[in-house]
Amino acid sequence: MGRSRAFIYSSRFGDFSYGTQHPFKLLRYRLTYELIEELGLLDNPATEVVECPVATEEEVARFHRADYLDVLREFNQDETPRANFFYGLGDVENPVFPGFYDWALLGTGGTLEAARRVADGRNRIAFNMAGGWHHAHVARASGFSFLNDAVVAICHLLDRGLRVAYVDLDAHHGDGVQEAFYRDSRVLTVSMHETGDDFFPHTGYVHEMGEGDGKGFSLNVPFYRHADDRLFRRAFDAVVAPVIEKFAPDILVTQLGVDTLRTDPLARLEMTTASLEYCARWFRDSGLRWVALGGGGYNKVNVARGWALIWGAILGIELPDFLPPRFVQTISSLGFSDQRLRDLPHHPLDDDYRRAEEALEERLEFLRRNFFPLHGIVR
Repeated sequence: MGRSRAFIYSSRFGDFSYGTQHPFKLLRYRLTYELIEELGLLDNPATEVVECPVATEEEVARFHRADYLDVLREFNQDETPRANFFYGLGDVENPVFPGFYDWALLGTGGTLEAARRVADGRNRIAFNMAGGWHHAHVARASGFSFLNDAVVAICHLLDRGLRVAYVDLDAHHGDGVQEAFYRDSRVLTVSMHETGDDFFPHTGYVHEMGEGDGKGFSLNVPFYRHADDRLFRRAFDAVVAPVIEKFAPDILVTQLGVDTLRTDPLARLEMTTASLEYCARWFRDSGLRWVALGGGGYNKVNVARGWALIWGAILGIELPDFLPPRFVQTISSLGFSDQRLRDLPHHPLDDDYRRAEEALEERLEFLRRNFFPLHGIVR
């Protein structure tokens, strides 16, 4: 298989901006690349660094509607600020900035490249950190996402006759991906996220299990606020791992948002980098062909730390607990005081943990009683 891991990147990731006041900062990609490089993780003989290609309109039209793509193209070419709220474009959440469609096609191209490489056997694992836009719908932008790269790539894999398990670890429910395959038994969608009771996108409840042929192929594990590493691992081991093993996909696609970390400004979970590493090791050791994607994360240094640790786990390299000195200098100039690569263990307040634990146990019991029988899993 040659170099078994592909790291997909482009300096063009930094050519775009959602705006100075927008929480999604594309600087996070350059910081992640620099940290991974400082840690010596791109010189590994198992690693192939791949320039990120641009998706074609024909490729994204496999999922997205033609009228929506027409508007994206029109707005992308117009220097005057535009808005069309029917398509979710031009508001504070999904701004129409210069080259926004070019940016979406670039990130989607990276995910398609990762999927092709893994499906073709050129690499067993491919990581596109500029992917993971899981909120985009067939004809509507949502949650900072203009194109749903994961859905586009999964459609490509389905066209090749492959069965896919999609696992979403972002703090926000992967609603766009679930919606795309809600009636399809060829795709298992799994999302572990903060409960949608009062949190975007207000979906992803345990009773959302699929419909028609897809009944039993959508799995949601919503956490109550303040859930920590202990609860995350309990849910993953008790429900997510056995369901993936039972489904036995040809390809694994994961969305690896790091806004579950306790210091993320937009979410209220209290997990640490230990959860990210735990899942990355499990995915690696599963033996599955694996397409790894980025996702949310609104503290730029958290993103760099989290994805560097995930890439280290993908390579099977044990990394130090502290950041390289030169990277510390880089982020210090940006106003960050972080010194650690790996988070210290963290426990929430007792009352917060108890409420999160009780909520999780109720949901896990629901899944054992209602979801497991659909797959013949006995627990």
